[in-house]
Amino acid sequence: MITIHPFKALRPAAEMAKQVASRPYDVLNSKEAKVEARGNSASFLHITKSEIDLPDTTDIHSQEVYDKAKENLDAFISRKILFRESKACYYIYQLIMNGRSQTGLVCGSSVDDYENDLIKKHEFTRPEKEKDRINHIKTTGAQTGNVFLAYRNVAAIDALINKWKEKSPVYDFTADDGIRHTIWIVNDNDTIDKISALFKEQVPCTYIADGHHRAASAAKVRVALGGNAQEGADYFLTTLFPSNQLQIMDYNRVVTDLNGLTEEDLLSAIKNKFSVQKAAGAFSPAQLHEFGLYVNKQWYRLTANENSYSNDPIGVLDITILQNNLLDPVLNIKDQRTDKRIDFIGGIRGLGELEKRVDSGEMAVAFSLHPVTIQQLFDIADSGNVMPPKSTWFEPKLRDGLLTHLIDNAANE
Repeated sequence: MITIHPFKALRPAAEMAKQVASRPYDVLNSKEAKVEARGNSASFLHITKSEIDLPDTTDIHSQEVYDKAKENLDAFISRKILFRESKACYYIYQLIMNGRSQTGLVCGSSVDDYENDLIKKHEFTRPEKEKDRINHIKTTGAQTGNVFLAYRNVAAIDALINKWKEKSPVYDFTADDGIRHTIWIVNDNDTIDKISALFKEQVPCTYIADGHHRAASAAKVRVALGGNAQEGADYFLTTLFPSNQLQIMDYNRVVTDLNGLTEEDLLSAIKNKFSVQKAAGAFSPAQLHEFGLYVNKQWYRLTANENSYSNDPIGVLDITILQNNLLDPVLNIKDQRTDKRIDFIGGIRGLGELEKRVDSGEMAVAFSLHPVTIQQLFDIADSGNVMPPKSTWFEPKLRDGLLTHLIDNAANE
């Protein structure tokens, strides 16, 4: 069963919350982060993307960048932009996007649970991305990036959290992108104990929805600290969402060329495994095993033939079907993780972004996919398998800076 802990969050004063809150470090490149933080000295990007305060020629993975992050974090504390909670608490985090609400519990999740596969994974991690976060955590002493976990919803937990939401929140603001962020502090000892007990008794496992690299890095920091490990390093910053509130968006593909084929050759080759129909406009698949294809300003609807895929947890995934029946045999893309000819477009950017990339000549063809379901994610993680790269895109994103977990010994006292 799952072990979670309350913690003493490092957080902004209420009037500073909107200024501090920033998009996750890994959805922005350095140039975008610099633009987004311009004119806002309280943006948490000065900590998560601290290269924005250094010369443009700075190697973003140099120790200088991590030292700058530590310097900026200390400055935020000394300037009283951020302060440390006086007692260990849980936090309830609600996000509303386009009228749709989802609510999670912010807590410390156990590194032991992660290492014992009670916190289940569905993606491989890349060593260079792990190293970046390991260095950031070790230098700053802070877990600034939240790991997004899912669990099969439990009625008693839902009821307790909904009851607490009747109280006044500590933060409630709408970000510039229109997403509303509301946070409540759970500081009542009896309620804290009830929450801990409910997860211990009724939640057998959790699933990483977003943040595989952040989770892996937190676990490796504890190992790296060895005998000097702080007690706070036994836990890492997570927000746990019940599965009945989650929405996975599509994660689409664009490819630079047609592997020497003409448009007619491409469509002819596809017909071996798919039925192909012209679409009247941008085609967003309405069900699993449907795909959109965009080439030369024309959209097509593809439907996978029933004998073109297996029904095991990996084989039934649309991205597996696309890979095995089109990307590999037709376009010669053997490994989406490493092939430079393919790129990935999150569904939040819409089908217009696919058209833009192809119409500009940057890419030759685009594919729209139906989103993976949360049940598919659970099935794959439960089977011990991993998904193909870039299979899931979750929205809305948690904001960095609102709740930070420090890994010193006072983190959970």
